[in-house]
Amino acid sequence: MLSRGWALFLSGVGVWTWVIWPRFGLAIWRDPRSWTDGDVAQGAPTGFLWIHALLIVVSLVLGTAVGLLGLRAWLSVRRVGRGQ
Repeated sequence: MLSRGWALFLSGVGVWTWVIWPRFGLAIWRDPRSWTDGDVAQGAPTGFLWIHALLIVVSLVLGTAVGLLGLRAWLSVRRVGRGQ
C-alpha cells in the first residue's frame, strides 16, 4: 500500500499533466513548423506536428493512469485509516 504522501504525489502528477500538456499542444498547433504553408491550419500537417501530437497523447494517457492510481491509493488509505 502507498502512503498518503505518495498517493497525493501521484494524483498531483495526473493534475499537472492535464494542466501542462494541453497548453503545450496549443503552442505546437500555432507553431508555423507544424504546417507546410507556415500558417496555422493551412497546408498539410508536418512531421513536427505529428510527433508532438503523439508525445502529447501518450503523456496525457500516462498522466491520467498515474493520477487515477494516486486517487485510488488515496481512497484506499482513507478507508484503512477509518478501519474499514
